[in-house]
Amino acid sequence: MSPSTTTDFSSDQDFDLNGKSVLITGGTGSFGKRFVKTVLERYQPRRLIIFSRDELKQFEMALTFSPERYACLRYFIGDVRDSDRLDMALREVDVVVHAAALKQVPAAEYNPFECIQTNVIGAENVVRAALRNGAERVIALSTDKAANPVNLYGASKLASDKIFVAANNLSGTIGTSFSVVRYGNVMGSRGSVVPFFQKLIDEGAESLPITDENMTRFWITLQQGVDFVLSCFTLMRGGEIFVPKIPSMRITDLAKFMAPALPHREVGIRPGEKIHEVLITEEDSRNTFELADRYMIMPEFKSYLRPNPEELGASPVQPGFKFASNNNDDWLDETRLATMMQEAAE
Repeated sequence: MSPSTTTDFSSDQDFDLNGKSVLITGGTGSFGKRFVKTVLERYQPRRLIIFSRDELKQFEMALTFSPERYACLRYFIGDVRDSDRLDMALREVDVVVHAAALKQVPAAEYNPFECIQTNVIGAENVVRAALRNGAERVIALSTDKAANPVNLYGASKLASDKIFVAANNLSGTIGTSFSVVRYGNVMGSRGSVVPFFQKLIDEGAESLPITDENMTRFWITLQQGVDFVLSCFTLMRGGEIFVPKIPSMRITDLAKFMAPALPHREVGIRPGEKIHEVLITEEDSRNTFELADRYMIMPEFKSYLRPNPEELGASPVQPGFKFASNNNDDWLDETRLATMMQEAAE
């Protein structure tokens, strides 16, 4: 496996959103806010629709991204569980980013019906609405937990991935293309260990809790995630799962960097948690192709591989290849980690 030569996924070849109508589900989340900020800075979309169910978050987001200042902005109250509302929201929409999900592992385990309703039924509703409205391109956000899932959240996102990949079989003459983006921990996002550690440090903790001394994680910044999604709109033909080449780091090294003087206290892994993250399984290796900065897991249904990934300059990985946080060739050192943490704080 070739190590990542760059963590900059922005490109002049990004899909041109000028004049397009764009909708993002879960648009008031961490990813959604950075996505909206980036699109407003780089493009002049005809409409940019923030679709979410939380009116307070929409109100707070509109204080920064005001429709009075940005005439293209639309704030739609709605839930991906509501197929009719999605139909209304997607009228004349060209491009969709599906970021809405229930993401907390313990909450999903305790509320399984709700997790399935949002992450699985919601995914189906997005697909149906995109097809009914003739959307051009749809990208759904996934997670490392969807690869060989060990908890309900991961299983529900695997089901979602399968729904979006198979949706290309349904588009026919409508021509809608569906793809998936899968990556690991987002530096500094809600639920990340970085703000958790920082909170403990600020409160004067005498030690930092480590779930397992051997634990490793992939890392990506929010901006890198947004840039990666935008670049995938250009490459997608339908059915691909795009995985960025991103670095790994041991959780103990992260803790030492953030608080060199604090000892570590091993507390054990939580139910449904993995020691190491996996973004591409060995089973997926026979359908995985490699580009300079990413991998593409191609769909099992060979009939709609359009074009052949090798026409994009991609080459097949070796049989039995596995992209996991503990077998990565690219490891964060303190300098790169400091840069990523600074970017995450901006």
